[in-house]
Amino acid sequence: SLARSGLKPLHLGGRRLLPIVQGGMGVGISAHRLAGAVAAQGAVGTLSSVDLRRHHPDLMARTAALPPGPELKAAIDAANLEALRREIAAARELAQGRGLLALNVMRALSEYAPTVRAALEAGIDALVVGAGLPLDLPDLAADHPRALLVPILSESRGVALLVKKWERKQRLPDAIVIEHPRFAGGHLGAARIEDLADTRFDFERVIPEALEFLRGAGIEREVPLIAAG
Repeated sequence: SLARSGLKPLHLGGRRLLPIVQGGMGVGISAHRLAGAVAAQGAVGTLSSVDLRRHHPDLMARTAALPPGPELKAAIDAANLEALRREIAAARELAQGRGLLALNVMRALSEYAPTVRAALEAGIDALVVGAGLPLDLPDLAADHPRALLVPILSESRGVALLVKKWERKQRLPDAIVIEHPRFAGGHLGAARIEDLADTRFDFERVIPEALEFLRGAGIEREVPLIAAG
């Protein structure tokens, strides 16, 4: 697909990819069929980690009769982790070793850390994390150095902060996704409705500023930017 496209390849983790990054869409839209099909074309297919149990009737049945409360939450969390492992395996089978498989995780979710660990143990190629600054992602992935770590940020100030924090942990992002809060489902960056129109989020401003910071840090070639949303 890359050869036919005539597009410049995206280089990630030593792979030469079709420069299409399919985003993570929850609940249950970005599951194994979509992510696996995109990866099979040599691009980046992304699973959304949110409530994947909904694709598995047996896992839904486990929680159907439970009343609201801590027991139900624990059962749902366990079912979602099991669904995640199944979805990664199924997407990998569809991809047949081509492209790259990623998991989108929201930092703000209570099950963020268990989800990251489960995905890494299941062999996910990349973790894409937004909805908060994932400053702890290198720590969570310390035992999986081959996994690619890709934060989602919305302004150049956040790019500089995260890179400096990660450098202290001897880790750089493998790429950075730049999303505008107005087009990203409201998950990041803007604390108020009025902020959605703030020019500090405009790609025309954020991307040159982020590139300038990366260039000054001597890592422009090591950390590609992916404009999204």
